[in-house]
Amino acid sequence: MAKPVSIEVWNPNGKYRVVSTKPMPGTRWINLLIQQGCRVEICTEKKTILSVEDIIALIGDKCDGVIGQLTEDWGEELFKALSRAGGKAFSNMAVGYNNVDVNVATKYGVAVGNTPGVLTETTAELAASLTLAAARRIVEADEFMRAGLYDGWLPNLFVGNLLKGQTVGVIGAGRIGSAYARMMVEGFKMNLIYFDLYQSTRLEKFVTAYGEFLKANGETPVTWKRASSMDEVLQQADVISLHPVLDKTTYHLVNKERLSKMKKEAILINCSRGPVIDEAALVDHLRENPMFRVGLDVFEDEPYMKPGLSEMKNAIVVPHIASASKWTREGMATLAALNVLGKIKGYPVWSDANRVEPFLNENAPPPAASPSIVNAKALGLPVSKL
Repeated sequence: MAKPVSIEVWNPNGKYRVVSTKPMPGTRWINLLIQQGCRVEICTEKKTILSVEDIIALIGDKCDGVIGQLTEDWGEELFKALSRAGGKAFSNMAVGYNNVDVNVATKYGVAVGNTPGVLTETTAELAASLTLAAARRIVEADEFMRAGLYDGWLPNLFVGNLLKGQTVGVIGAGRIGSAYARMMVEGFKMNLIYFDLYQSTRLEKFVTAYGEFLKANGETPVTWKRASSMDEVLQQADVISLHPVLDKTTYHLVNKERLSKMKKEAILINCSRGPVIDEAALVDHLRENPMFRVGLDVFEDEPYMKPGLSEMKNAIVVPHIASASKWTREGMATLAALNVLGKIKGYPVWSDANRVEPFLNENAPPPAASPSIVNAKALGLPVSKL
């Protein structure tokens, strides 16, 4: 028998029971569920990552839907337990769902939600922040100051890289990759080289227009190039930011061989998925190339780092905070809650999962739809005409 877990209950007499495996930012998501007759139970257990047994105990004998986190293993055991309890909806509070076996969920008739469309600028901003911190050696300099080691200005003290006029490389020019590219091009007048299976016409037009603007004002125009291969980006760019999806083709996309093709003083940024980098090979490369720098928000065996990474002065590591702006995290909580609510109430699925503004407008009721259900087609769910 599973050990009971501590919970906080809202609207105890609600008709539908919705469980959140973690407290989430803001209260709007709670209020939206309560307004539609839901009893909301929030797990307050002092554990960063809940076990399968913990979540089964939360689900209990009757549960209409669960809002979960990407640190949880949602497979056969959990979806079987949720289905047995009468549940028909689960939503990750995340855009990714590598922790979810969608086929198993579909087998049990459970809709799987995620929260795209709200993380684009926030994630791109963190990638840009890591780029600046690595280029100008900000973390090293901060530690130096706090240690009381600064006793006067020196010509060679923490000399870093100038970004203006350099080349930024983007692997994966989707929404986040393109947003990052625009920030670096317009903000720092960097040239762009990108690799993607699909042409990013909108991004190319943006860089072209900005280049024409600079030229008209007597400045050197920025340029863009769509690379024919990823290796071309690695070889030519001064800064490389990774924004691919994670699948079998992108696992260890950056390995020992590809690291060796990069410039000795290049900067590598990863705010996508940890396993796209062979982290052990990266540690060796950082050790052998002290002027090579990296900024990581995600890790291969998260929450753990490969041995030696934390000791590298030329590595900046942060704990998966790319989406950690107040607006974004509250928006993610709202979208996750509305995914579960929509399935419970029998609402159709929103037609464009990346157009989420109507759900986030606090001055109007959200549309009667689930914002994003990844297995909607497999379950035969109707699409909203709103």
